[in-house]
Amino acid sequence: MSDLHDHLFDREIQERPPEYFGPNLSPVGLELVPHELGNGVHALMANFPQKDNNGVIAGTRASLVIDSGVTPGMGQRIRRLAGQLATVPLRYLANTTYHGDHTFGNIAFPDDVAVITSRSNRDNMDDLAYEKERRSNNMYGAEAEFDTFTTWRLPDIVFESYAEIDLGGQTVELHRFGAGNGPGDTIVYLPSARTAWTGNFLCSAGSAHMMLQGGPTPYIASLRAMRDALPHLETIVPGHGPMGDGPRAITALLDYLERLQDEVNTAFQAGRPLEETYPLCTDPWAGGLDEQFALSLAAYAQPSAKADFLALCRQLHRLCIMTTYRINERLAA
Repeated sequence: MSDLHDHLFDREIQERPPEYFGPNLSPVGLELVPHELGNGVHALMANFPQKDNNGVIAGTRASLVIDSGVTPGMGQRIRRLAGQLATVPLRYLANTTYHGDHTFGNIAFPDDVAVITSRSNRDNMDDLAYEKERRSNNMYGAEAEFDTFTTWRLPDIVFESYAEIDLGGQTVELHRFGAGNGPGDTIVYLPSARTAWTGNFLCSAGSAHMMLQGGPTPYIASLRAMRDALPHLETIVPGHGPMGDGPRAITALLDYLERLQDEVNTAFQAGRPLEETYPLCTDPWAGGLDEQFALSLAAYAQPSAKADFLALCRQLHRLCIMTTYRINERLAA
């Protein structure tokens, strides 16, 4: 039996399916709308569903921000908004992933704000030029924003699988359950609100996911670990897209990954090339968006929000097929 490490690439793969397009992560037009989830607890929801969400959690002594945005300018905006929502000093910034759209804004936070994430995330923050190159494909005309900074602020505090932060009356849990979208996905869980900020690891049921650095096997194990560790979870604030029901999201992604793994494995073992494997895999978005997910997208002001997200889901599904196929090649080598 292969080790879980065999199911992971050392870094995000450069390859994409033919005619692929990814999510629009540009800060142009982005506004963050606070949604209060409890006393001192806010989800900062992007006004465009493909762009990055954030969060602010305040206790009686300190506050914490979740993710810092795709540019230092966006980081400054998040920092100002956090100051408006919390009267206590900002002391922590949690990165849910190493990806630049969640971390390039780190540099906008002062030295007395400690950046915290998993060790695996920090280990992947070792090549700013490569990360800029990967994210530039998602900037849609705003690539010049990346020319304004040459420093990637790295985390000050790292943990292996679990850490706690006491903000005063609010204890924030940080979990790394294992590899998923990337090797170090960090979940920020607030027990008092039964809410988790899940970054790229888990989106609302009905949304597609991105598999950029590994296959379904470790992802499935990580999701099961999350389900077992957070039995009281109710709400997730994903890195992209609308908030959703946490247990439903876990179940939906597990079902998708298990089916995807079986179908790609079967095609690969039958000697099918990748281009023949795409149509052999069940596309959950072939008939349109999940009804409940489509309803949540209707809350966004953009008339094309549902159509745009449906097109994105179909693209991300093809990406997941490609990544799973390349992992099969790696295992067979």
